[in-house]
Amino acid sequence: MKRMNQLGVPIGIVAIVVMLVVPLPAAVLDLLIALNITAALLVLMTAMFVHKPLDFAAFPAVLLVMTLFRLALNVSATRLVLLDGFAGKVIDTFGHFVVGGSLIVGLIVFAILLVIQFVVITNGAGRVAEVGARFTLDAMPGKQMAIDADLNSGLIDEDEARRRRAEVHAEADFYGSMDGASKFVKGDAIAAIIITLVNLIGGFAIGVGQLGMPFGEAVTTYSLLSVGDGLVSQIPALLLSVATGLIVTRSVNDADMGSDIIRQMMANQMPLRVAGFGALGLCLIPGLPKLPFIVAGGLMLIASSRAGAAAKEEAVEAQQIQQALTSPDTPELLAAEIQVDPLGLELSADMIDLVDPSSGGDLLERVKALRRKIATDLGIVAPPVRTRDNLQLPSRTYAILLFGIEVARGEAPPGTVLAIGDFLGSLPGQQTQEPVFGLDAKWIPAELRGQAELSGATVVDRASVITTHLAEIITQHAGRLLGREDVRMLTDVVKRSHPVVVDELTPTQLSLGEMQRVLQELLDESVSIRDLVRIFEALSLRATRTKELDPLVEAARQALGPAIAAPYAVDKTLHVLTLEPQLEQAILESLRPGDLGQAIALDPETSQTLLRNLAQLTQEVENRNIRPVLVCAPQVRAALRRLVQPIVPRLAVLSYQELTGADQIRSEGVVTADTRLAVNA
Repeated sequence: MKRMNQLGVPIGIVAIVVMLVVPLPAAVLDLLIALNITAALLVLMTAMFVHKPLDFAAFPAVLLVMTLFRLALNVSATRLVLLDGFAGKVIDTFGHFVVGGSLIVGLIVFAILLVIQFVVITNGAGRVAEVGARFTLDAMPGKQMAIDADLNSGLIDEDEARRRRAEVHAEADFYGSMDGASKFVKGDAIAAIIITLVNLIGGFAIGVGQLGMPFGEAVTTYSLLSVGDGLVSQIPALLLSVATGLIVTRSVNDADMGSDIIRQMMANQMPLRVAGFGALGLCLIPGLPKLPFIVAGGLMLIASSRAGAAAKEEAVEAQQIQQALTSPDTPELLAAEIQVDPLGLELSADMIDLVDPSSGGDLLERVKALRRKIATDLGIVAPPVRTRDNLQLPSRTYAILLFGIEVARGEAPPGTVLAIGDFLGSLPGQQTQEPVFGLDAKWIPAELRGQAELSGATVVDRASVITTHLAEIITQHAGRLLGREDVRMLTDVVKRSHPVVVDELTPTQLSLGEMQRVLQELLDESVSIRDLVRIFEALSLRATRTKELDPLVEAARQALGPAIAAPYAVDKTLHVLTLEPQLEQAILESLRPGDLGQAIALDPETSQTLLRNLAQLTQEVENRNIRPVLVCAPQVRAALRRLVQPIVPRLAVLSYQELTGADQIRSEGVVTADTRLAVNA
């Protein structure tokens, strides 16, 4: 069967080429004409029942093959008409029965079909295909950025991102092919006119000049056959033209075209009623037949009553959902309410559609995907996110809670999408800032998504904005979310594959609480703890000499050195800020032990000057679109990070031993403790 599928189309194309030069019997021509009409009808039905254009991606090639097949049939029919004066029963029937044996009627019907196909359908479909190809190509960068944003926020995995990128490229290729394929349809209509004229003139010449027929008999014989051949060709050509128009005007949806049209036209009761009463009102005009308008108006009113029933059912379902969300208090619900959840997401009443699958809401599924993404990136299993409504929240607002305390809040107006970019002035909407990176953005109506993408903006839906914000909050507070039970679970996972490493480390050298503190410190600095085997091995070696927190953390960081520096490298180049040697030595001499680790005990003036110069230098480097890191000796790294983090929280502090993850290191400036500031251009 697979072999037949591979060879069927090539063999068919070769047969079509053979038909152009080899005469066919009239019976074979009848069979092929019937096959041509049936195949065109099949293509039309397929175009109507696909859910999206890419489901019929082979349509441009099918259109070319069908056009070539129809032209080959025209050549064969012309040969039989001119040689034998007979081209089979199908053409003869179309020439005599369909048009009543009248040459004038046949020519008029043929001309009307040409006008419908060439002027109306073909020109319109060609224009739509041309515009669709241009818009699709212009929107490709925006779609690629949206896919990358979903991937980075954890909403999709690599496989899904790869599939979506392939779909974007396939869509661009499809509309580009349709732009060219529509020209075949237009050329086919022109060819039909020329072939019909050739048949008419050639038939007159052969009938009168060679066969000696009277002029009237020649006109009757060859003209009707020529018109019949033209009608037989134009019917499948018209079907393919309609299929072309349906494909290029088809919007992406989860249902076929018929279901979409009926659902959308039946969605509103009022237009159906107005149309029904309007048809009934036409019955009052004297002289008009009343029965057709009564039937048409009655059908519209019946349809409006069905639309009203469907609207009531949807309202009842929405009311049931609302009642489920606001059910009366029960002891079980109250007990659940008083429990403190590690992570919580609260939505205002007008945002419930985001979690309602019947309304297309997929926020809960995206949150599940986010937990998998966090586990892959940070190495921890984030606790479940309890999502619920909060009637006290302002409209279009969501809040993110950590252990019952609100830590972040944002807006996601219903019916909008977030456009992020620099050229949004021409788009209507509410100006805002992207909640994670603080980029200029605007909430625009959802129907303007395509226009925003064409202007170069990155467009993100409401659920993506919320999950991206939630991912950032989880990353910032990953250390707090790592509990003692989580450490036990991670340790048990490592023990299954590396029992010696775990048995040597715990509980003889470090307790679960001490291991938890080390892992929390790593997470607080956005260091992934996925490689627990190397972390535990490094802790086991250092724990034999000390159990202080800072040395244990530094030992784990040195074991993960390349993995720590790699996220900050751009094209394998790490952009670093360094301390002036005298300043670094002064910091080393000022270290003092504390309850939370070592602290820097510089005089206040020196500390303030150091932090001010560091913040200024970091800002100047970031203005060049460079993300720097501060490097120092491992003995002062932890203390320096505690000093810097409140002032410049986005600046990572690495030790010299952790720079092995970058092939090249470029110095962007030297931090001093006086009024001098050394910046490398």
